[in-house]
Amino acid sequence: MASQDESSSSGYSDMTWIQWFCGMEGHEFFVEVEEDYINDTFNLYGLKAMFPQYQEAIELILSPTCPDEEEMKQQSYLELYQEAADLYGLIHARFIISQAGMELMREKYLAGSFGLCPRVMCEKQPVLPIGISEELRTSRVKLYCPKCQDIYFPKQKLSDVDGAYFGTSFPHLFYLNFPDIIIEKSSKNYAPKLYGFKLYGRKGSKYESNYNN
Repeated sequence: MASQDESSSSGYSDMTWIQWFCGMEGHEFFVEVEEDYINDTFNLYGLKAMFPQYQEAIELILSPTCPDEEEMKQQSYLELYQEAADLYGLIHARFIISQAGMELMREKYLAGSFGLCPRVMCEKQPVLPIGISEELRTSRVKLYCPKCQDIYFPKQKLSDVDGAYFGTSFPHLFYLNFPDIIIEKSSKNYAPKLYGFKLYGRKGSKYESNYNN
């Protein structure tokens, strides 16, 4: 009979890289991008020029196994991992506005996986992840509430994810795609908008303009 450590190690090694990446602590907002989506070069248009090790990063993302402890100690692997993480994040931002991706995000939304609006007047309205820039390393992921139309910081363990991994227009497209999700908007509306929906809230809103804030 295998020991507990051996069984645990075996189960861990059975994971694909995508399953491993999405299962990491702090990555709860991610969904698993379908391999067929990644293999369709049309979906990846424009990304190749952004990554020096693009092909290696793609191969790593599509790897049927996750890295072991020894690999995670190698500097060369860590550098490739960072490229793969950023590349997967940008692919993820595109995937979640596809029909298949939105369906997966809808499941998380209905389960409350993204959290609830902290504003009392919003009565525990489920929120959605949003980036305030399409550019990497510009700002971390935020949470958008469709009821008060404001943006909030996620919990600490989820706050170190790049906002570009979710894009700036996802919440707006999500609600257009799922009109059955009825939202009773707050009586107080705010004027400034981005891609058709409002971003800035009341005085003192937790809007972040600096990535390091």
